[in-house]
Amino acid sequence: MSHILISGANRGIGAALRTQYLETSASVIGTHRDQPSPGMMHLDVTDPASCAALARNYGDVPLDLLICNAGIYRDKGAALETGYPADDWAASFATNVTGVFLVVQALLPQLRASKGKIAIIGSQMGSTTKAKGDALIYRSSKAAVLNLGLNLATALKPDGVAVGVYHPGWVQTGMGGQTADIAAQDAAAGLRDCFAHLSLATTGCFENWDGRPHAL
Repeated sequence: MSHILISGANRGIGAALRTQYLETSASVIGTHRDQPSPGMMHLDVTDPASCAALARNYGDVPLDLLICNAGIYRDKGAALETGYPADDWAASFATNVTGVFLVVQALLPQLRASKGKIAIIGSQMGSTTKAKGDALIYRSSKAAVLNLGLNLATALKPDGVAVGVYHPGWVQTGMGGQTADIAAQDAAAGLRDCFAHLSLATTGCFENWDGRPHAL
């Protein structure tokens, strides 16, 4: 039985991933910022103590797949002249970048025990090929987490832990909006295929939800 943990699994892509994995024989735990509930553990990725508590509560069970999905997008539609307050920069990097690292760091023993995989939900908006001059905070945070993922892939390869970063597509969620290209269920199905093919041979990859490589 595979053991899977998904951060930010209470809505959107995270919820779709959790639902689909639960239909398999995998043991799936989701996290959210609310109180614990069946199959869901409390986690605030911006709080080191919360990340440490998650690892303690998860226990010594080897972790086969960690999906770092929790993220925020505060600066949609922000104006260059009047938007982008410092608090939004701090909150976005705390969730989208530092939060990913803290969760990975807390669960390293469980990941190393299984020679598991880490899948980071990034975005094509973090690619240098997609610099359009808007959403500066979100784009910067996703560029940073892409860099983090590539460095973690190098750092953890000797431990047998593979790391991939994935663009989930423009998805019909609260973040993506209902005019987006694909449904969360379709994005989740594609991402699951990507995660299944992630290995030490492909560690450090940056891929689209449908498995196509994405330019850095």
